[in-house]
Amino acid sequence: MCGITSYLGYRDAYPIVINGLQRLEYRGYDSAGIVLVDDEYNVNLYKTKGKVSDLKEIAEKNNTSGCMGLGHTRWATHGIPNNENSHPHTSNSGNLVIVHNGIIENYDTIKKELLTRGYTFKSETDTEVLVNLIEEVKKQNNCKLGKAVQIALTNVVGAYAIAIFDVTKKDEIIVARLGSPIAIGIGEDNKEFFVASDASPFIEYTKDAVYLDDEELAIIKLGRDIRIRKINDDSVVETNVQELKLNLEQIEKGGYEHFMLKEIHEQPKAILDTYRGRLLADKGIIKMGSVDNNIAKFLNANRIIIVACGTSWHAGLVAEYLFEDLARIPVEVEYASEFRYRNPVINKNDIVIAISQSGETADTLAAIKLAKSKGAFVFGVCNVVGSSIARETHSGAYTHAGPEIGVASTKAFTTQITILTLIALKLGNLKGELSNSVFHHYLQELNLIPAKVENLLKINSEIENIAAIYKDAPNCLYLGRGYNFPVALEGALKLKEISYIHAEGYPAAEMKHGPIALIDEFMPVVVIATKKGHYDKVVSNIQEIKSRNGKIIAIVTKGDITVKEIADHIIEIPETEEAFSPLLTTIPLQLLSYHIAVMRGCNVDQPRNLAKSVTVE
Repeated sequence: MCGITSYLGYRDAYPIVINGLQRLEYRGYDSAGIVLVDDEYNVNLYKTKGKVSDLKEIAEKNNTSGCMGLGHTRWATHGIPNNENSHPHTSNSGNLVIVHNGIIENYDTIKKELLTRGYTFKSETDTEVLVNLIEEVKKQNNCKLGKAVQIALTNVVGAYAIAIFDVTKKDEIIVARLGSPIAIGIGEDNKEFFVASDASPFIEYTKDAVYLDDEELAIIKLGRDIRIRKINDDSVVETNVQELKLNLEQIEKGGYEHFMLKEIHEQPKAILDTYRGRLLADKGIIKMGSVDNNIAKFLNANRIIIVACGTSWHAGLVAEYLFEDLARIPVEVEYASEFRYRNPVINKNDIVIAISQSGETADTLAAIKLAKSKGAFVFGVCNVVGSSIARETHSGAYTHAGPEIGVASTKAFTTQITILTLIALKLGNLKGELSNSVFHHYLQELNLIPAKVENLLKINSEIENIAAIYKDAPNCLYLGRGYNFPVALEGALKLKEISYIHAEGYPAAEMKHGPIALIDEFMPVVVIATKKGHYDKVVSNIQEIKSRNGKIIAIVTKGDITVKEIADHIIEIPETEEAFSPLLTTIPLQLLSYHIAVMRGCNVDQPRNLAKSVTVE
């Protein structure tokens, strides 16, 4: 997932663009570049394989003046990571400069045609093909850049967010998107503009932003309102300016060594913010306008289909237990990446819940569009206000977790579960599956979860000590049952994401159907063994592991005696209802993964080969 940032205005562009690239490092990248146009129309282009810090070292030895600039962090798709393939890219004439997030699928066909017309190429990228296609269209049609971009994009297949300018016109940038996010920040009186993949690079300069929808093109010109048009039919789109809710303090580390650790510790507040105004425990009420306004659809649903990817998919698995247990509504949980390529059976009385932290996950967006085309009601759960999923779904709920910068999701997971728990409880009560007394008890207990998470975080040093013992383990197995089976999957994902240790999550009962063959004295096994649920069954699983010399790290309810006598290590969590236990059991697993990764010298916030949000296939 590439990062784009740009500035056009009266300030020095370099510090704004380079700082913006640093803010976007969480998206994952392998190379970086920047282009600046100075007052004499000189074009200064610097790009390199490696980090933004490497780019800074190169750029700051040279001319960085100018009030117009484009920056980019690249995640290699077409062409290996190297200086030539890094963005920005220029057209053959040198007049057009572009940055691009996405994939142009028919670039090879276009490239062959351009080669016959005398164009040459320095890189292996689809992006260099695109900028030269735009140049050729501009030349053949004798048109302005905005029109040339529009015509060119009607001839490409794929996904893109682009920013492009003509170096001979320092007061204009053209921006367009299809499938990849792009935000435009607007300065006072249109005297300056900012363009970025998300709003984080420009939050200290403006609170006014415009988010382009798919197949939209914006012409940004100093001193003038932004003009937005549909790419395919040239129709005018009303400019919808939104007020940003982010602040600079939210995206800084706040004294923590890593964003991931900060975000783990933010979970008590994040969960509280998620249910603030929605959970009125003392009154026995769950108030959610997006559900209340569509309550007949929820109550009459034949089934719920949940689509998501990665950690969000694990949150969906927890929701399957919640909806079926508390509200008695059948649920299917689908990988969005598979759902979109099947021919799924969807009926008009089905509800599709799409879950995504960023609200920009390409496969989930495609699954939403497929579900809508078949007549289903689509409900979104996401964190980023104004994101594509928030706009594409019929209705939905924000998690209000605040910015999550670390690539490995932590507070996104717990706040997604919180939203889904609120919905399941509300439906269970309205359907008569939960009596008022039971319902009120659940609300009171859910209201205590932030404080219980806060207390759980105090055992961080204990978990760090366990991490030191197993930091060099080559493999790890995670086991859970019922509500905590998805937590086992999520725990294993966290470990392999950031520490690069091979880990697998399994339902505890499935251990005997294969994974038990792996267990020996070198295999640490993390077992979630809370008292409520299938405790006795899990204890039996632990005894089977111990008899084969496996090393056991057990997550248990505070005061547990039985597992304590068997396990090599125990991590105690506060007692809660089984339905809410994933909100607690996941916390020590996040901390365990974090400490192991740090001890192994891994880049916790930016794991290799990973991006925060997968906005292209």
